[in-house]
Amino acid sequence: MSSYMWMPATKRAPNPKVSPETKAALKARADQWVEEYLKPANVQPPPENPSFNYLVDIFTKWHGSFFYFCATYHCPSPDAISPSFERKFARMSYSGNNTYTLSYMRHTDKWHEVFYDQDIEQCFELIAHEPCFLP
Repeated sequence: MSSYMWMPATKRAPNPKVSPETKAALKARADQWVEEYLKPANVQPPPENPSFNYLVDIFTKWHGSFFYFCATYHCPSPDAISPSFERKFARMSYSGNNTYTLSYMRHTDKWHEVFYDQDIEQCFELIAHEPCFLP
């Protein structure tokens, strides 16, 4: 007989409340970083004869206690459902003490947390260089 027993999974503690000052400071710093680094590194001019979707913009936004990095893609096909679409590719959730948990969107459309208790600059470095965060 096994010595293990089934028990209900424990729930994670909810994320701490994010102050408006923290939200404004992160948004300002992230927008500056996106304009200076992320856009020049990833957004290219449109191809001459596009046949596939291509990246046209990168932006950030808050939704509740989550801070998202989003990409806008253009759909050149005449059969496209819409002329463009947006996709979130990275999420920062506030952990407290100016640290964040960094997640990426999996192919299953679920967020997967990969880095815990990172400061803002560490998050930017990881988003810039880890392949799971490519827009």
